[in-house]
Amino acid sequence: MAESKPFALIDKLKAEGRFAAATEKITIDGLRVEYPDGFGLARPSNTTPVAVLRSEADNAAALARIQGDFRREITAVWPGVDLPFRACHDGRKRGH
Repeated sequence: MAESKPFALIDKLKAEGRFAAATEKITIDGLRVEYPDGFGLARPSNTTPVAVLRSEADNAAALARIQGDFRREITAVWPGVDLPFRACHDGRKRGH
């Protein structure tokens, strides 16, 4: 992604992303979408030309749903973007 593209992507996601199941959307320093059982966060990196996506959830099904929401909304506002989600599960519950 070119240097300015991550910022443009996140700005578009903040403006056009729907996230129908969200309980709250926080737009400070990116976009954090709160759900009853987890959250998703998208923000541009300040050091590399990438958008950083993080998500946490109470269980695997909720995590898959949240990541699916982000994948759907990001590809809707930025067709053709590559979203290589990687699992980083350490066995702890959300909030610990």
